[in-house]
Amino acid sequence: MNDSVGDGNAQRNPVSEKLDLKTKLAYGVGDLGPAVTANISVFFLLVFFTNVAGIPAGLAGSILMIGKIWDGINDPVVGFLTDKTKSRRWGRRLPWMFYGAIPFGIFFFLQWIVPRFSAQQSNNIWPLFWYYVVIGVISQAFYTVVNLPYTAMTPELTQDYDERTSLNSFRFTFSIGGSILSLILTQVIFFLISDRQQQYLVLSGICAIISILALYCCVFGVRDRILAFEAKRTQIEEPPSLPFNEQLKIVFTNRAFLFVIGIYLFSWLGVQITASIIPYFVVDCMRLKESDVPTLMIAVQGTALLMLFVWGALSKKVGKKVVYFLGMSLWIIAAAGLFFLQPGQIALMYFMAVMAGIGVSTAYLIPWSMIPDVIELDELQTGQRREGIFYGFMVLLQKFGLAFGLFLVGNALQIAGFKEAVIGQTTLPIQPESALLAIRIAVGPIPTICLICGLVLTYFYPITREMHAEIMLKLKERDQK
Repeated sequence: MNDSVGDGNAQRNPVSEKLDLKTKLAYGVGDLGPAVTANISVFFLLVFFTNVAGIPAGLAGSILMIGKIWDGINDPVVGFLTDKTKSRRWGRRLPWMFYGAIPFGIFFFLQWIVPRFSAQQSNNIWPLFWYYVVIGVISQAFYTVVNLPYTAMTPELTQDYDERTSLNSFRFTFSIGGSILSLILTQVIFFLISDRQQQYLVLSGICAIISILALYCCVFGVRDRILAFEAKRTQIEEPPSLPFNEQLKIVFTNRAFLFVIGIYLFSWLGVQITASIIPYFVVDCMRLKESDVPTLMIAVQGTALLMLFVWGALSKKVGKKVVYFLGMSLWIIAAAGLFFLQPGQIALMYFMAVMAGIGVSTAYLIPWSMIPDVIELDELQTGQRREGIFYGFMVLLQKFGLAFGLFLVGNALQIAGFKEAVIGQTTLPIQPESALLAIRIAVGPIPTICLICGLVLTYFYPITREMHAEIMLKLKERDQK
């Protein structure tokens, strides 16, 4: 029996009713762990490489690019394997999260160590470069092991169109809440500890522990629901599975899926580039302290957290497309305005941060609410369900795009004359005007272009509420034959 395939009726019956609060909370907390670690990495890993480990910006961007490319490559592999996994005790997805949680936390922590050999080989940056490449690759592999099965559980928990938006609201409430928690921890640790290396060691250690505990809470909290789903699914005789290359062909001929990939890619290019460059913008362009970076990002993430509930309710009335357009439009105005901000315009900077946060929440919510609808369209067309394959390749292409974006940002900074710190240096170097201009372009115009591209794709996205209702009706009719 092939776990990548399932009968529609078997899967729809146990998940047709509304989810209870306990299940939503348990599922939501599962994104707390990856969110805490990913948020610290997004905001501070590039800064850590250049300002603590003393790695040139171009090489630092290359480290991040290699990690992201590998992360993307292993996504469809893990997705395919989770579809094939068989476990009476845990189902298909949960074993990966259960056994991967602790290694995930350990290798995340190891990314934030400056090895002792770097001090003895200060004139040779390559041993340090390869240390971070190897640790980064392993860390990204375990991130996929715990995070991809987690995301693939969404359509297994519910197939109700609006309930999925609600479920994702809980998920991203914890996700953004985890981001805010990590920023508060950062602010406290930066205030209490003056040594930069120690700051990041303590921060990464605490975040690793939080991540492991959150993943286990999710595993045990949704286990009963997932096992009920698996029991119903395996009672039905399943059609033979298509070969892997044929599955890929179907995935990439699904027009709606390609739109979702594009929307997600451009949305998160905007998020990732802004998050990676904002510490440089705050310190070098706005001439504020490093401790002001978490405060600004809390304003963004706090707004995004509050708006999740607003957008979730509004999407039920006006649809996902309209919500995405409203949020992204405000973010575009804010991103474009950041380019012109000058030192001393602090109140305006925080106002733009709030505007950006309104849009960021739609980048979290809408694309992930679209992908289960795409999976049902594929089921209608093929008679099979391949959640792992769809989620894996969605994240694969998104990470390839992010890898390229981070590589360009790092190398653009280096070409513009950005000066990295020396290991152990207590004060940061003063950046030339060319580097400051590159930082402004990366924080304003580049994300703006990405967000506009996302809006264009959303406009042409084919699955509406009415079309999804028609898909579910046809699936139900087919099951009753």
